[in-house]
Amino acid sequence: MADEKSQKRFGMEIKVKEVVLTEFEKVFGAGDGVRAYFAPGRVNLIGEHTDYNGGHVFPCALTIGTYGAARLRKDRKLRFYSMNFSGRGVIESSLDDLKPGKEAGWTNYPKGVMWAFEQRGMKLPCGLDLLLCGTIPNGSGLSSSASVEVLTGFLLRDFFGFPVTNQDLALIGQYSENHYNGVNCGIMDQFAIAMGKKDHAIFLDTADLSFEYAPIRLKGAKIVIASSNKKRGLGDSKYNERRGECETALAELQKVVKIHSLGELDEEGFLTYQDAIADSVRRKRAKHAVYENQRTLKAVQALKEDDMKVFGELMNASHVSLRDDYEVTGVELDTLVEEAWKVPGVIGSRMTGAGFGGCTVSIVEDGSIDRFIQQVGEAYQKRIGYAADFYVVEIGDGPSRLS
Repeated sequence: MADEKSQKRFGMEIKVKEVVLTEFEKVFGAGDGVRAYFAPGRVNLIGEHTDYNGGHVFPCALTIGTYGAARLRKDRKLRFYSMNFSGRGVIESSLDDLKPGKEAGWTNYPKGVMWAFEQRGMKLPCGLDLLLCGTIPNGSGLSSSASVEVLTGFLLRDFFGFPVTNQDLALIGQYSENHYNGVNCGIMDQFAIAMGKKDHAIFLDTADLSFEYAPIRLKGAKIVIASSNKKRGLGDSKYNERRGECETALAELQKVVKIHSLGELDEEGFLTYQDAIADSVRRKRAKHAVYENQRTLKAVQALKEDDMKVFGELMNASHVSLRDDYEVTGVELDTLVEEAWKVPGVIGSRMTGAGFGGCTVSIVEDGSIDRFIQQVGEAYQKRIGYAADFYVVEIGDGPSRLS
């Protein structure tokens, strides 16, 4: 069975690679030196909004992601084309003009990575043509932007021989997102994508980037992603606002307890010092960060003990906290999760990603998957007025050059 799955994935990889290379030739013309790449998307199983609060996260890379084809140029010109935004045509830029701008659209992500490489002293000697094709639903919360960033970093290393590790690629991607695109994201998305390992999730301490791979043994169950199809942009969402609230709460706590991050507190410590946080809303935000970190620690332990029941209960509790204390869910995500909880055979379900739209992640027993998709899908359509999309996904490796 495992061999069949591998062959199926490999077959899809070959098919998408051929489509991407064919399209590259149509858009940019024939020629030698074209290379094809893949970088995955990611889903976070538990540990949401903890990565910038010094806590733990538990993401995994997916077998859906971003495919790309690139070829070096002899000048300093940059030409970009996305099969997902084909209506925009070829977007041109230059290595001499690596500045963010609204008119640049999605190309701000690869350009930001090029800028970040140059900020580290790794100058790009020439421009390139780059074509992308994403199999991640855009705006779904499965980290399409981080996937593009890691893909770009990976191909720059491959073409130019820059001395960077995959972990460096994650840090460069985060730096570009923070300082070029103005999104104050944590490290989780880029790290999970750059460091992905097939059939494993990454138990990552975001405070010091220590991590371990934990095998995911879903006996008789699968991961199902439900996309709300409500698009959201991190930069114009309340993401930065939530981060600011946590930073203020941390500063207030630091007046009464020696901590460097909210992730250093456990539930008892939070209850002891919570009155130092003057505002009740900030108190709720900090409570989520502390309790979610503890849930993540307990969830990984449950997984090690093969206790999927407890793992699922912690996923459910995570969503409740994100809904009530962090207030980042919204009617779309709440509907998907609350309807999922009604389906027999659902081990656990929660929103994943930044929130305010995007996706939910559920662990569903094999015999219940069809019913899950039908029942949750119908309830969502009835309440929200448009359809959700469902993806039964597998856990895959990090970025690669497609041979």
